[in-house]
Amino acid sequence: MSELLILITNDDGYNSKGIKALINAVKNLGKILIIAPDSPQSGMGHAISVNKPIRCYKTNFFGSVEAYCCTGTPVDCIKMGLYLLKDKKPDLILSGINHGSNVSTNILYSGTMSAAVEGALSGIPSVGYSLTDYSENADFQYSEKIVKTISKKVIKEGFKKGTCLNVNIPNVKENQIKGIKVCRQGRAFWDDTFDHRKDPLGKDYYWLTGSFSSKEQALDTDINYLENNYVTIVPTQFDMTCHDSVDKLKNWEL
Repeated sequence: MSELLILITNDDGYNSKGIKALINAVKNLGKILIIAPDSPQSGMGHAISVNKPIRCYKTNFFGSVEAYCCTGTPVDCIKMGLYLLKDKKPDLILSGINHGSNVSTNILYSGTMSAAVEGALSGIPSVGYSLTDYSENADFQYSEKIVKTISKKVIKEGFKKGTCLNVNIPNVKENQIKGIKVCRQGRAFWDDTFDHRKDPLGKDYYWLTGSFSSKEQALDTDINYLENNYVTIVPTQFDMTCHDSVDKLKNWEL
């Protein structure tokens, strides 16, 4: 049996603490190829680079592990990894560990999860991992255990082709973790606003800001379980069709 091949990326940049923890968690599960952004790419969603060239160059930042820095987005990194592998295909794609959660509709904006979705588009089992701690110095020690446990299960059991897993880990001590819950995505949205400022020349500029709030009180969601100290796993798919509306819209007189 050939050695397992794992493609790894993130959206916080190649030098983030989270991707180092991810690599450390799975380094004994197979051969690793890293294609990571050369700078932070948070909030890039499923963006790809079409109006400028992409540079991809080798780095020895991860020691003996084969690794490349990419000037593109997290999705660009996955596409570049598949291109560099040519005839080979990864057995597993992992993205993260993200600094900050990716619950609910945040997956639409997340570069971490968009990389996993891109893997699913290619029919490769893919998982995005996130820790609910935005700090550069976040403690990923327990997260490494979760990554290893879930990644090994994915390798052994697999899951539906065309889907990926969105895993979120609460930022609490290990003895406070209540367990792991497979659940659905909650309904929550950003209440956006802009912080209007002026530069030294008197010209206007804006910082996008706002708050993230849940619109439902259901208990079976990733938002609720994460707030109650459970690790959450949400099976995620790229088919955004509202299937319940298809038959109704077919009856429109157009």
